[in-house]
Amino acid sequence: MNEPSRNPHARRAAAAALVGTVLEWYDFIIYGTAAAIVLNSAFFPSDNPVTGTLAALATYAVGFVARPLGGLVLGRLGDRMGRKRVLVSTLLLMGGATTLIGLLPTYATLGPLAPALLVLLRLVQGFGAGGEYAGAVVLSVEHADPGRRGLAGSAAPLGFAVGTLLANGVFALFMLMPTSAFEVWGWRIPFLLGAVCVAVGYLVRRRVQEPEAFTAVQESERQPSPLFAALRRHPRSFFIVIGTRMGENGFAYLFPVFGVAYISTTLGLGDFLGLVAVMTASAVQLATVPFYGWLSDRWGRRPVYAAGAALSLLWLVPFFLLVGTTDSVAVVGAFVVGLGLVYPAMLAPQAAWYAELFDTEFRLTGFAFAREIGSVVAGGLSPFIATVLYAWADHWWPIVVYMALLSLITLAALAMGPETSGRGLDHDARTQDGRTPKAASAVAVPLSPRGLQNRAE
Repeated sequence: MNEPSRNPHARRAAAAALVGTVLEWYDFIIYGTAAAIVLNSAFFPSDNPVTGTLAALATYAVGFVARPLGGLVLGRLGDRMGRKRVLVSTLLLMGGATTLIGLLPTYATLGPLAPALLVLLRLVQGFGAGGEYAGAVVLSVEHADPGRRGLAGSAAPLGFAVGTLLANGVFALFMLMPTSAFEVWGWRIPFLLGAVCVAVGYLVRRRVQEPEAFTAVQESERQPSPLFAALRRHPRSFFIVIGTRMGENGFAYLFPVFGVAYISTTLGLGDFLGLVAVMTASAVQLATVPFYGWLSDRWGRRPVYAAGAALSLLWLVPFFLLVGTTDSVAVVGAFVVGLGLVYPAMLAPQAAWYAELFDTEFRLTGFAFAREIGSVVAGGLSPFIATVLYAWADHWWPIVVYMALLSLITLAALAMGPETSGRGLDHDARTQDGRTPKAASAVAVPLSPRGLQNRAE
């Protein structure tokens, strides 16, 4: 369970997927953390700290607006020109924007131009991230052995844990500085370190080969399909991806973004405790993400995913009750269970499942575009909506109702989706929407006993 695959190409692809998604999550988590701690006053000065936090979280959501466009454009390029080339481009886009945020003058120097430039860089970040995660997952899944795609695909979501741990660890380190120095220049260093992630990622990804599934399509009569072919070919898969993203992505950003702001601003517990809680939960994810990926190869993608959605929702009330005690151990424990133990059951199997829902010739386009639309609706808005709901009610109960709605949408979408573990990649995508399959793919994979059973069903 420790190695994504016995195939050396698969191991290399998994490493390339991991390093890129580390940068993606580092970019977004570090901005979300900074928005709750320092960017609210540096770029959106206000007499009301809640107003400044809302403005900073709004620019956080802006980064998600560009993600569907990035998923569509970069996914299309990945299906036409190759997974590897696009994944190098996403590194440069995300890492370059993150580095420039670290160099950006604040409102005190540039006035309204400062937040405008911040929004522009967030859009660039989001555009690059729109193709990053899907490209990383597709690369690792297409290289993987048939019975280990869940485990191999978990390399990319594992980047969520590593990136979150790295981002919060770096921020916690620099927050040990004197407050005046941190607010003036210390907060910039974590953003500038994004350039290091780019360099490491490039060195790893330049050695990765294109998957056999992709090269076989390039050499066959199946030419790249039109831009929206994935939506026309498998509309059910497209909407299943969006629906299942609701609960997963909502919880992904509710805990580490709103949760940190809630602890810091609303409860007045200081910034450091929230960072420690998220870091501890992320450390637990280093074990739970690959475990749930492995489990999805044995039990199926949907049962593991559904358990994660249900348990995440059930834990939300205990989460707020524990955090409300203001006891440090209770706060950390609330994050460990919610973000470290139950949430990864959604994140890990999702990677391989989404890749298995689409044909090879437009797998990256369909995966990326559908996934990132879900990111805008759920992840990009959840911290902002949660903050607004709390400000309105002065209580966390409306947040529970909101997350319950997202979770129910996810469970409904899961019920509509096919079980894909054990099937050949192309066979699944061409038959799951009731379409007649084309001639057998040159890269068709023999079905496992589970796959034969699913096929009979």
